[in-house]
Amino acid sequence: MKHVGNLTYSPGSRKSVKRIGRGTGSGHGGTSTKGHKGHQSRAGYKRKRSFEGGQMPLNRRLPKFGFKNPFRIEYQCVNVAMLEELAVAGKFNGGAVTFDVLHDLGIISKGNAPLKILGNGAITKALKVSAHKFSESAKAKIESAGGTVTVHE
Repeated sequence: MKHVGNLTYSPGSRKSVKRIGRGTGSGHGGTSTKGHKGHQSRAGYKRKRSFEGGQMPLNRRLPKFGFKNPFRIEYQCVNVAMLEELAVAGKFNGGAVTFDVLHDLGIISKGNAPLKILGNGAITKALKVSAHKFSESAKAKIESAGGTVTVHE
């Protein structure tokens, strides 16, 4: 009968540690289980993530194509319809729409990417909208509703 005092591990469930570099009598002598020569026998060896044993790696075999513009500016876009929804819900104090107001409301998420207002939808409220960029249709819709458009850098 098993008691707490005489519990043992199941046979074969526990293995003793391979103690390398302890001489020939340890059974792991000579090359210390690392084989003869080569990268993996050296101290401090770490395989590169893309290393394929000297074969040309996949990331170098595949063709590269296209062009990535390093100067591209990615805007956070908000449609005029969204501004109308928020204005009807009374989210804008005094009809002022700024980057900070939209960020605080959670409409835009990135604090460092510029804001662009697009002209999808309709707007009836007169709002003072300030953003980094406007589409022509958005500018026309906001101004026709009696609002003002301010572009800031």
